This record gives sequence, C-alpha cells and structure tokens, in this order.
Amino acid sequence: MKTDDLIGFLGSSFEREPVRTSWMTRRLGLAVAVGAACALFLALAVLGVRPGLMQGRPLLFLAFKLAFAAAVGGLAIRYLVRVASPGGESRVHLGIAALPFVAVAALAGASLTTVPREHWHGQISGHSWLECLVSIPLIAIVPFALVTWAVRRFGAPTDLIRAGALVGLAAGAVSALGYSLHCMDDTVPFVAVWYGGTIALCTLAGAVLGPRLLRW
Repeated sequence: MKTDDLIGFLGSSFEREPVRTSWMTRRLGLAVAVGAACALFLALAVLGVRPGLMQGRPLLFLAFKLAFAAAVGGLAIRYLVRVASPGGESRVHLGIAALPFVAVAALAGASLTTVPREHWHGQISGHSWLECLVSIPLIAIVPFALVTWAVRRFGAPTDLIRAGALVGLAAGAVSALGYSLHCMDDTVPFVAVWYGGTIALCTLAGAVLGPRLLRW
C-alpha cells in the first residue's frame, strides 16, 4: 500500500470513528505540564528569581507576561490535539493562534505612542534582550522534546510541518512562562518583540524539525 493510500485510509477511518479528543488532550496536556515544570526548574536553577518580583510594577508585568505566554500555549495545545490526528489539520486555523501576538503587538504600538521617540530603543531592547533571545529557546529544548515524544507516542499527524510548528509554539510558550520569573524588563514593547520573537523562533524551529522528528 502506498503512503498516500495509507494516509487516506487512516483519515477516512478517523472520520467514521471520531478521535477521542479528551484522551489526546489529557496526554498532550500532561506532556506540556511536565515540560512547563522542567522549564520552570531550569529557569530558577540557572537564572534565579528576579529580586522584588512581588512588588507593584514587577508583579503587574509578571501577570502580563504570564497571560501572554499562557494564551499562546493554550491555543497551541488546542490545535496540536487536532493536528496530531490524521486529517486533523483541516480543523486547524493558525491565524487564530496568532491572535495573542497581534494583540501584544497592538498594545506595544500604543505604548510607544505615549513616550518620546528617543526612548523607543530603551522600551524595545530593555537591559536584557540578548539574555531573553538566548534563554527562551534554550529552556524550550526540554519541553519541545517531551511534547514531540507525546505526539509521536499518542498521535499520528499527517501534516508534519504544521504539527512541528505547534509543538515549537507550545514549547516556546512554556519556556517563556519560566523565564518571566527572572526577566528584569517591564515594558510592553519588550514583551512583544523579545517574548513574541523568541516564541516565533521556536515555532519556526519546530516547523523545520517536524518532518524529521514526527515521521511515523
């Protein structure tokens, strides 16, 4: 039987017998939760917690960073559950997964309009842009490996590029959750550019690696 015929047969079989999405959600959710715990441990062990995190402005921005990363991760898991099954990519709309990025970019643009143009560079780059650029993708390696294993073990995606991108998106989001406890920069443009950019980088890496790592 040719590969295309096999994929078509599996897809039609899943149409006749719907995938137990709650079963898949629990297993992928568990993998993401374990990955998030590992990301948190790595961030705390290697970088440490930011001093004064529970005070005023740092606490407010911690909540903002967590909300952004959680929104991205939640959508990634939702769509990964669908795309992990043969033919499930037809029910995935990646434009919706981009909504948190669009929202934070709009907030960043609005924030920049409230400060003089000469201060924009500081608002965007902050003091630790390089640390953020390096830390989030590195911390994401462990959750990426765990979620990749879960998709290979419990799923059977046929669109490997899209599945890999969603794995990277979920891994980048949980990595950002962990890094936010250390991050010293509290501006919306910083979050939009460096959190958003590094999560997007993880997504791109997942799309590139997906066809190799998720093949079954």
